[in-house]
Amino acid sequence: MDIETLTRQLGAAIQQDETYLAYAAAKEANDADEALNALMGKIRLVQLNYQQEAAKESPDEQKMNEYNREFQAVYNQIMANEHMQAFETARQAVDDMMNRITGILAMCVNGEDPQTCDPAAHNCSGDCGSCGGCH
Repeated sequence: MDIETLTRQLGAAIQQDETYLAYAAAKEANDADEALNALMGKIRLVQLNYQQEAAKESPDEQKMNEYNREFQAVYNQIMANEHMQAFETARQAVDDMMNRITGILAMCVNGEDPQTCDPAAHNCSGDCGSCGGCH
């Protein structure tokens, strides 16, 4: 069996994992939350207004400060939303899972035993430039 086929099988297994399923459900709940989507649209508009003002030859500092305050207020509302909180928790769990997987792969590429290597033992993030704990 070739590496690409095995990788696709791993991808299918990831999509069946509880961590991924919780992430997908949280993403779906976010997408269905109309109030949250309205806030997301509002924050994008505030960002656009800020960027347009910042791009001017002489940006109005008062306007930029107001955009910053408005952005922070909307951001706080978004992060207080129960669906967003569940999504962020699920997203972090998927990120942690993927970092562990890439850490194992990185260790294997560096000659570690695929059956026993443990990225946590080396505090491995999968980014070999960040540590040097591998062989």
